Amino acid sequence: MRDFIARPEHGIVWISGASSGIGRALALKLAGEGYKVAVTARSHEKLVELQAEVSGLSGSIVVLDGDVTDAEDMEHAMASIEYEHGTLAMAILNADLCLPVHAEDLNRADFERTFAANLSGVVNCLLPAIRHMKAKGQGQIAIISSVAGYGGVPTGAAYGATKAALINMAESLKFDLDKMGIRIQLVSPGFVDMPAMRKNALLTAEPLSPDEAARQIAAGLKSQAFEIAFPKRFTTMMKLARLLPYSAYFALVNRVTGWRERPSLTDHHPVTPHPAE
Repeated sequence: MRDFIARPEHGIVWISGASSGIGRALALKLAGEGYKVAVTARSHEKLVELQAEVSGLSGSIVVLDGDVTDAEDMEHAMASIEYEHGTLAMAILNADLCLPVHAEDLNRADFERTFAANLSGVVNCLLPAIRHMKAKGQGQIAIISSVAGYGGVPTGAAYGATKAALINMAESLKFDLDKMGIRIQLVSPGFVDMPAMRKNALLTAEPLSPDEAARQIAAGLKSQAFEIAFPKRFTTMMKLARLLPYSAYFALVNRVTGWRERPSLTDHHPVTPHPAE
């Protein structure tokens, strides 16, 4: 039996984190394919601008303001979809915040903000989406993770931790969701050209454009694959690296990134301790 694949006639696609980057590009891509897309983000202005861009396309965009870190906001968004716009056929959970973390200057707020957006933000959308799809007996969910979740890398203690958690979450939920007729997929992009990622010291190659990422994801959503990972060569290399013994893995990451040779924060200036938290 083939897994459910959401088509435009099945209902609405809900995309969180849709005001920029992958979420925005994917909303335009799917609207161009005829889907009705509900978009959520904190920036109302950016969502309205996005809505205006689909004029003339075969699909449409519905603006649903909300902060993914607020569970009540996401419950309201789901209720709006259900009672005002129709059946939710697909949910693409895409909230993404990347804050580099340096052990020389650890800040609790960096972890809390990252966990709230990338992990709790997904859960806050996931719960009402699954409840709706369970009642309908079908649905499709895509969780946007990252290759950063495959293994630990410099500055990735907060961001990578959330992406690793999302990988485990999707894998674990699949067993029960399969029995409920709800299809779940994991999306693991390489580094994509977004404002937050431009600060990442690990970018050693040209990042993907959001439009290219959206094209790859849209194709993967129509496939039977559990994981949508791209670019293939890079993601495969990242997976293979995790099969190495830790000593070899750490040596490889240091060599590829040149991290061991980079000056630490304390080489430039003394670190000012953060107030007691």
